[in-house]
Amino acid sequence: MKSAQLTGIRNIAIRDIPKPQLTSDHDVLLRIGAVGICGSDIHYYVDGRIGDQMLKYPVTPGHEFSATVVQTGDKVTSLAPGDRVAVEPALACGECDQCMGGRQNTCRNLLFTGAPGQAPGSTSEFLVMPEQNCIKIPDSMTFAQAALAEPLSIAIYTLGYLDHRSVQSAAILGAGPIGLSVLLEAKYRGVERLYVTDKLEERLQVARRAGACWAGNPDQSDIVADILAKEPLQLDTVIECCGDQQAIDQAVDLLKPGGLLLIVGIPAEEQISFNINKIRRKEITIQSVRRQNECLRPAVGRIASGAINVDFMITHRGGLQEVRDLYDLVADYRDGVIKAVIEFV
Repeated sequence: MKSAQLTGIRNIAIRDIPKPQLTSDHDVLLRIGAVGICGSDIHYYVDGRIGDQMLKYPVTPGHEFSATVVQTGDKVTSLAPGDRVAVEPALACGECDQCMGGRQNTCRNLLFTGAPGQAPGSTSEFLVMPEQNCIKIPDSMTFAQAALAEPLSIAIYTLGYLDHRSVQSAAILGAGPIGLSVLLEAKYRGVERLYVTDKLEERLQVARRAGACWAGNPDQSDIVADILAKEPLQLDTVIECCGDQQAIDQAVDLLKPGGLLLIVGIPAEEQISFNINKIRRKEITIQSVRRQNECLRPAVGRIASGAINVDFMITHRGGLQEVRDLYDLVADYRDGVIKAVIEFV
C-alpha cells in the first residue's frame, strides 16, 4: 500500500509498505478516507520532536482520521465491512490504574497513532485499529467532517472542566483548529462573551464569523488592556491554545480572582513559567489538558446533528501525492490555511 512517511526534517515521501493484517479478533482493517493535518504533526515535521518524544525515521504521521471498514476480526460485533467510521487515535490498555479510574487519556501503557515508537500513523491507504476505537458515522457526514471530530473532541474534553463553574466570559488564545473548535464548543455550551486572539489576521476574521464577540492580534495591540476595557472584572476562564509563553502571561493577567486557566497548546520549548505572585494573589487554578477522554462520540454527534458546523475550518484539500505541499502550507501558515485535509476517496 501507499504510505506518506516522514524521512527527515521537512522531508516526507510516498512509499510502498506492506499492507497491515489483522492480528487480533477484536481489530478491524480500515481503508482510510480522510486525514487532517494537526499542529502536532507539524511539530514532528519541522522539529523532528515534541519535547522528549523524538522521531526515528521513517515514520508515518497522522491521527485525525476517518475510514471505511473493509475487514473485521472474528470477535468484532459492532462493525461490518462497509461501515464508515471516525477513529479514536489513542490505544489505551484498559487495565492500568489510570484506565480503571476512567483516565484512559493518561493510560500508563498508552499508544498513540502516529506518535514516535508507539503506533503507525493514519496517512496510509490502510490501517488496523481496535473495534472499540471506531465510531460509526452517518451517510450524511463526509470523511473530512469525521476527521475533524478528533480536534472537536479535544475541545469538548477541555470545556468539560467548566461543568461545575459559572462561566459567562472566556478568552481563547490561539485561533488555529483547536482554538476554533474550543470557540464552537463554548458557543454550544452557552458561554456568552468569547474573546479570541491570534497573530494571523485571516484567522481573527474567521473567529469573528464563528461567533467571537471580539478578536485581536497581540502583535498589533495590547490585548490585555483591550479585553479588560470590555471586562473590567476580568474573565472567568482563559483557554490557551497556541503553546506560547506570551499567551500564558496574558492569560494570567486576564483572569479574575478564582479564575481557571486551561492549557491546551503544545509549547515548542520544554519549560514554561508563571508569575507566581499574580497566580497566588488571585488564587488562579491551572489545568493542563491531555488530548481528550471519551469525547469522540459526542463530537461525532454534534457534527452529525448540525449542532456544530466544522466545515469552515477545512480550507485546503489534496490527495496523498500532495501531502508534502499540504504539510509545507500548514507549517508556513500560507494562503489562509486553517485545516488541511488529505483525502483518499
